[in-house]
Amino acid sequence: MKAEYLRIHPENPEMRKIQKAADILRDGGVVIYPTDTVYGIGCDLFNKKALTKLLQIKNLKLKQFHFSFICSDISEVAEYTRQMDNHLFKTLKRCLPGPFTFILNSGHKVPKILDRSKHTVGIRIPDNNIIQALVSTLGNPILSASIKDEDEIIEYTTDPELIYEQYASKVDCLIDGGVSGNRPSTVVDYTSSEPELIRKGAGDVDLIYS
Repeated sequence: MKAEYLRIHPENPEMRKIQKAADILRDGGVVIYPTDTVYGIGCDLFNKKALTKLLQIKNLKLKQFHFSFICSDISEVAEYTRQMDNHLFKTLKRCLPGPFTFILNSGHKVPKILDRSKHTVGIRIPDNNIIQALVSTLGNPILSASIKDEDEIIEYTTDPELIYEQYASKVDCLIDGGVSGNRPSTVVDYTSSEPELIRKGAGDVDLIYS
């Protein structure tokens, strides 16, 4: 069966369609969605069946999966890390919502279905109305990874219709929010006292060190 194809307005997301996608996530589905960088693929953070399916689609074992959580706001981020201090809070406030992934020390609320030998977690709050509405409607973070193209030169497919052609038989839903960018997020390791730039992507690095 082919995946549900939902075309959602990027500025004013239709909540009926957002609710449909959230229901698919709650039922253990895997969804592809737009962010403020490249398209992402993800599932409900607390659904073991969905995690297994996501790993199969990505052709990865859990120990190989560099996952990140898409959260609705900074207060939700604080629930999944044990290191939220004033300095980190101010940095996140400057950078998020935005095209950044922050690697943080994981907290006790990170579900046991994930590899607990990993003591860090990537956190994202994309500046995109569709994914923000989806996470808020779901009521908890989405476990997320980027959609990568098999072509190493292109690296990231920006056209949701082309992504659908590739994944229609693998996922449960694709949200078309328009053509995406082709640069991933900037990744920052914030597990120690000073932030370390891991990957320069779409974000303004100066915001990290302001």
